[in-house]
Amino acid sequence: MSEPDSSAKVVITTCPHDCGGRCVLKAHVKDGVIQRIETDDGEEPQLRACVRGRAYRQRVYSPERLKYPMKRTGKRGEGSFERISWDEALETVAHHLTRTIENYGNDAILYIGYSGNTGTFLHNQLAVFRLLTMLGGFTATWGSASFWGSLFSSETTYGSLTAGHSRDDFLNSRLIIMWGWNPAEAVQITNTSWYLARAREKGIKIVAVDPRFTDSAAAFAHQWIPIRPATDTAMLVAMAYVMITEGLHDQEFLDTYTNGFEKFRDYVLGTSDSLPKTPAWAESITGVSAATITTLAREYATLKPAKLLTLGAPGRTAFGEQFHRAAATLAAMSGNIGIYGGEPAGFGLCSVGLQPIAGTGLIARKMPGNLPEGARQRPSVHITKLWDLIIKGTAGGYPADIKMVYITNGNPVNQFMNTNKAVRALSSVESIIVHEQFITPTARFADILLPVNTQFERNDIIRPWQAGPYVIYMNKAIDCLHESKSDLDICTALAEKLGISGYNDLSEDAWLRDFWDAAKDMTYTKPLPDYDAFKAKGVHKIKQAKPAIAFTEQIQSHGRKPFPTPSGKIEIYSQTLEEKNDTNLPPIPTYIEPWEGPRDALTARYPLQLITTHCKRRIHSNMYNVGWLSELEPHVLWINTIDAHKRNIEQGDMIRVFNDRGAITITAKVTERIMPGVVSIDQGAWYSPDQNGVDRGGCVNVLLKDEHSPAGAFCSNSCLVEIEKLKSSTA
Repeated sequence: MSEPDSSAKVVITTCPHDCGGRCVLKAHVKDGVIQRIETDDGEEPQLRACVRGRAYRQRVYSPERLKYPMKRTGKRGEGSFERISWDEALETVAHHLTRTIENYGNDAILYIGYSGNTGTFLHNQLAVFRLLTMLGGFTATWGSASFWGSLFSSETTYGSLTAGHSRDDFLNSRLIIMWGWNPAEAVQITNTSWYLARAREKGIKIVAVDPRFTDSAAAFAHQWIPIRPATDTAMLVAMAYVMITEGLHDQEFLDTYTNGFEKFRDYVLGTSDSLPKTPAWAESITGVSAATITTLAREYATLKPAKLLTLGAPGRTAFGEQFHRAAATLAAMSGNIGIYGGEPAGFGLCSVGLQPIAGTGLIARKMPGNLPEGARQRPSVHITKLWDLIIKGTAGGYPADIKMVYITNGNPVNQFMNTNKAVRALSSVESIIVHEQFITPTARFADILLPVNTQFERNDIIRPWQAGPYVIYMNKAIDCLHESKSDLDICTALAEKLGISGYNDLSEDAWLRDFWDAAKDMTYTKPLPDYDAFKAKGVHKIKQAKPAIAFTEQIQSHGRKPFPTPSGKIEIYSQTLEEKNDTNLPPIPTYIEPWEGPRDALTARYPLQLITTHCKRRIHSNMYNVGWLSELEPHVLWINTIDAHKRNIEQGDMIRVFNDRGAITITAKVTERIMPGVVSIDQGAWYSPDQNGVDRGGCVNVLLKDEHSPAGAFCSNSCLVEIEKLKSSTA
């Protein structure tokens, strides 16, 4: 590697994508061009970038970047466009908006703004949200592909989303259980792997519960426990059985801080339904031996303090909400809540850094010109039902008939479930507007395609997921390439075309200065530095004398300070679900047989359980077309040797993966690192159908059912498929 050019200017920024980490990127810029990208080499904890961030120069300067506005010239989905001017593009978009509203009303506009640029103060999907709201409103979306099940559980059980510890608390534990969690590849918080490595070096036992032997299991875990997808709740309930029957639960903690344990105990012991939830019962469901379940239950109950770390994957299943609620119940049974080295097993927000509102809500709250009365009361539809919404409309019981779709910050054709239905839906509407940087599978359906700049071409402020202990100023490194603009600049110009006054009358720097001043009142840790000093330094690391621990005030008060729940306690039995149950979930966490699970009758036709995983080379579908990263690892399907042998499949064979929703072709990776009966495909590969509608790109969402769990969890790990080897002539 060549030595850095000492005459280059070093600019601090980061990635705004949805991996969860916010790593320091140091762009070396000379003559207006990024020469190289390095990462944090300063004070600990270092915020060191992964391969995706370090390869970002290839994305910025890709010849495939959208260079100017374009309009569609061929059929929807063909990707045929011609160049137009910004003035023509904005006039056309304004025409589509006003025509749709005049002919059908505001609800006929569906806005899909997602996670391609997330966590920033200024340049994000809220720019378009505000524009459309000031225009009178639109049909919105709700739900999250990542964490809706855990969010629901945290609010239901604890009454709060602040239900996690900072990563430095790993070192205070005696046992860490990584349940469906792969931080070595799916970052979440930048220095998670560093703390896990230190925990292992310290001798803290680490257990990985996962259908796959992941890179995280290989790097950090002392034990791997493979489990069938969507059955995790059954194993947790059986662990509770062991703790109860062997007297290992913390009854004093339960009596003081929780509500409804008796009803949960009756369910676990079978008093209420004549079915004891023994480890043997769970073994037949999960594939995990009764002995292993018993041993892990004993260890979790006795090796205190212990962390039961649950992230998104097991909750992205049919009835995945119950997994997170059961995990929180085990945390209470073991007394591992509100103490150093423990973990409430809820969503991972922790009380350090900026409160979540400081990175998500300010643009809507503070921009000049008040939002219209009732602006946030527009109809909304869950993200898994958007294609049904478009196809069926009010005749199908949905709140609107969609005529126009406006898409920013996302690639929903590729990333939302049932891609073939997405194609049918978007082919039927009157107009589609897309803001993008590349001609993605979604962008191919646009009528007007508007080029958006990258974070290297604008200023912003960003916080990490889970309110981590730092904030980064995303300094502009280079001028906008080609004719690209930010979402905010596009919307400002559109507002003028639409005759909307008061949309934006401040400069970028003035907005950020105003936001930073407001954020000073919304930080858990004071003081924040002066704006100019922060901008010059680029990163503010919040010093912590000790780890941030959730619910310490409630626990240390011995029950005198209530939890923010209806009962004032940790609700194992949820009063909210009892009194207002629009989810049809039971008030206690129970195992509910999942659809497209291992005991579904559909296994007679589609016997393999498919899970969709994250990989180190992409951030969802972002970075798919970065050459360096494509060379890093191939896009493959993991299949166990036993399942491969039954189908005469060998390493490297081209295979067809299919069910009633569609089919894809992909290369087989035959491995012992995944349990029999389960296969996995990394999500994010770009959809590329052939003339027969078979996806040759390996887009896993072609196979997934567009259905959410009762409270809104995204069920990307509830899917049954079959696989067959392709003849070389058809591969």
